[in-house]
Amino acid sequence: QVQLVESGGGLVQAGDSLRLSCAASGRTFSSYAMGWFRQAPGKEREFVAAITSSGRGTNYADFVKGRFTISRDNLKNTVYLQMNSLKPEDTAVYYCAARDGSFAYTNEYDYTYWGQGTQVTVSS
Repeated sequence: QVQLVESGGGLVQAGDSLRLSCAASGRTFSSYAMGWFRQAPGKEREFVAAITSSGRGTNYADFVKGRFTISRDNLKNTVYLQMNSLKPEDTAVYYCAARDGSFAYTNEYDYTYWGQGTQVTVSS
């Protein structure tokens, strides 16, 4: 069992930056692929970014390429999402997800464990 706890969300202005963190429990974090997803009000949850268990591979949704960066620290059991040049349309609840595996999975149904989410609100 893996428990995920997100933090770092908040209210920012357009153009600002935020770094989300997701702390994972368990001693096998380095064997888990990690992903970030988001859900805006009235919309379905969508893929944002993913990282392989080793940290050497990543995938991004087209709408965040060049603005967001996913990374992980396997010694700290933590995955990060650095978000720069935020836009009002980035407003959503951001979820961290994990699954046992090597790839940077982009489909939410590939993930086994989910955090409770952290709210990101970007004002114009």
